[in-house]
Parts: sequence; structure tokens; C-alpha cells
Amino acid sequence: MKQIRLLSVLFFIPVVLTVGENTVDGPYVSYHNEQLFIKNIIEVNGSKIARVDSMPISSRNNVALTINTDIPGKTFIVTFKNELVNEPTVFPLPEKQLILSDMEGNFAGFRKLLQATGVIDDNLNWIFGNGHLVLSGDFVDRGQQVTELLWFIYALEDKAKAAGGYVHYILGNHEIMIMSGDTRYVNKKYKESTGLLNVKYEQLFDEHTELGRWLRTKNVIEKIGENIFVHGGISDAVNKLRLSPGEINNLVKPFYSDSLYTYPDKKLPVLYNDDGPFWYRGYYKPDPDKILPGQIHRTLSRFSVRHIFTGHSIVADTISVWHHGKVINTDVPHAEGKSEAVLYSNGIYYRIGATGERFQLPVSTR
Repeated sequence: MKQIRLLSVLFFIPVVLTVGENTVDGPYVSYHNEQLFIKNIIEVNGSKIARVDSMPISSRNNVALTINTDIPGKTFIVTFKNELVNEPTVFPLPEKQLILSDMEGNFAGFRKLLQATGVIDDNLNWIFGNGHLVLSGDFVDRGQQVTELLWFIYALEDKAKAAGGYVHYILGNHEIMIMSGDTRYVNKKYKESTGLLNVKYEQLFDEHTELGRWLRTKNVIEKIGENIFVHGGISDAVNKLRLSPGEINNLVKPFYSDSLYTYPDKKLPVLYNDDGPFWYRGYYKPDPDKILPGQIHRTLSRFSVRHIFTGHSIVADTISVWHHGKVINTDVPHAEGKSEAVLYSNGIYYRIGATGERFQLPVSTR
């Protein structure tokens, strides 16, 4: 791995490109004492070692990171965002949107699905116009390319906005887990990386890091037009709190990295336990239609929506529709090559897979 210093012809601004042909993990970007640190795990003569480069924080806007993909030799470039601000909670219904979840570090599956559905091209550029891409949590932990996948989403946000579109990254339980130090499901590759970097895994995503700061701007629930998006679901315990989506996000956001569970507000234990929006699995219990119609009606009424979209629970090999078209589950076995998403276009909802073939879903929009 080497650093190349280039000179911009138009503006004469020095740009530092971190080129990592032998990079096997990274980069991780952190800030300490007015210095910016770029950390990678590289392979040299069959051995993995940590490489740390540093520069003054004042150079931040002149840095471009080269990130590996699942295709050997194919990379993409990331430049840092000018600012990181908390995401809005409520959005109007776009003309088209693609909805998926639970990619868990599966860069190849994510790339192929977005290319097949017309969101990105072969060069990983946004071609979805003013469409919205909704990612309903769990893009970390089990897979082999977690870091690369996070940087790709980070970069894709700016490309989407430039075209009039939007990327929504709604956090799932696994994003909360890595920020709070619960590493039960972290791929062993990253445990090796933390040993080489001499840090705990959660430190790679803490408030001193670029990815950690970025994740802390994300929501756990969003309302987009007639739909509510959460990773797990909305339980009756959450309904009884009588909170708006914005109030839920404002309450939970300061505690993403909390591991002590000593919450100052009595509503927080409900939002962070198994009944919370990123853990709840009750929609898909045995005979759910016998016990849940009232609960789902209360949720739809409270949030003034028609549908609830979830991930979190694999209940079928394909996108599945539950509770008379009111609940749509997007968690499918991506790791087995069975990737699908929901496409909303021209007022109709479809399930769509890596071949691009569409199948209309029994979801009413009237």
C-alpha cells in the first residue's frame, strides 16, 4: 500500500489518495488531538499487519479514500462529508423507491441487487434519479466486507442527493450492538483486525471515528409517505408510549453506544428491549393473524400510515406480505444468494430479485 499525492489541475488543491491493493480490512478513520488517522489491515508476504497513516485534521477535506469492493481490482472513491447532521424522520412518498434489509456485510449481494434493480450502474454510480433507497437495518456483523459496505452506503448517499434521490439507512439491532460493544455476531475477521490495531471493536465505531459519527446520525424509525420503516416492528408496548416517530428517534439516539442500561427516561427500557423497534419479532409468531390485528391497527392509526415495513426476521425465501397486506417483511437469506428487495413504482409494489424480474405484491395503495 502506498500514498499518492496528486495536484488538482483546476483548483491546485493537494489530494491524498490512499491506495490499498493489499488491504484486507479498512480503512478506519478516526480523529484525535487535531490529527486524522487512517488505519488499514494489509497483507505483506502472507502476514497481516496494521498500517496507520496520519495527517493534520486541517487536511481532511483534501482526502480521498480508495475502497475495495467484492471484485478484485475494482474500487470506489470516498470523500468526507462536509458535515454530519441527524437525519429527518418524516418524508413524502417518492415516485419510486427500493426497500431492502439485512445485508450483513455482504457487499457482493448488495452490489448485484442494486445493479439488477437499476439503482447503480456497473461503475457503482447512482442511476436511480429521484428515487429513494431504503435500507432497513443490519448491514454489519456477520459478513466479510462490513467496512467496505458501510463506506459504500456513506458515498452513495451523496451521489443520490446530487441526482435528487435519497438513501435512508435505518439502524437495526446489529448496528446498535456494534456501537455498544456487543460483538457476539461479529465476523472473526474483525476480531483479528482489532487485535492487530490494539482496540476494542466498538472503538472503530465510536464518536471519535468518521463511520461512528455517521452512524449516530441515523434513525431507528422513519415515516415515508404512507409507510413506516423499522428494523423489527412496533409492539403494543411501544404503541402505549404514545410517541411520534421523531420522539422515538430523539429518545434513543443519545444511547446507541450505551452498555450500562441505566436510562434516565422510563420509556427507554421499552425502546431498547425485545419490544423495541429494532428487536421486536412479534409480527411473525405462530398464528399471528389471531392475535395481532388490533395491535397492527393501533400502530397504523397512531402513525397515520397504511403499511409497516420490517427486516430482522427471515420468515420466507422471498419478500413476504403479512396481515392482509399491512406488514411487509424484507429479510431474506442473502447469504444463500436469495437476495430480493421491494420496488415501489407507478403506485405498485413489487418484489424484485437479482435477475431484475418483478412480481407484484398484494399491497394496497388505496
